[in-house]
Amino acid sequence: MSETAVTDWTCGERAISYQRCGGCGAVQYFRREFCAACGGEDLTTMVASGEGVVCAETLVHRAATAEARAHVPFKIVLVDCAEGFRMMAHGANDLVIGDRVRAGFTTFTGRLVPMFEKLPG
Repeated sequence: MSETAVTDWTCGERAISYQRCGGCGAVQYFRREFCAACGGEDLTTMVASGEGVVCAETLVHRAATAEARAHVPFKIVLVDCAEGFRMMAHGANDLVIGDRVRAGFTTFTGRLVPMFEKLPG
């Protein structure tokens, strides 16, 4: 496996990482030891631009934990990222399907998380 060491928001860094397969060219979000498309192990970790388009959204009014209830209401979005993968993250409460967005980062229940905001224009 040809893995490049890149840290991201899951390690406390303000970045979103993804993997590209050297065998088939597929991209995947969430690091794995193999390509989900072809099973190959020639993966390179890259840093995403943070840009994409909202493909689904929901506004959470009833959070599961006391920590999360302090943030209600909050929006969860699915974003089709420019690099070709889809990810779930927090988003500004005014986002709707089709909005072009860019990721920033915020603290939610004590952890750094991606937070998508609408791009101007």
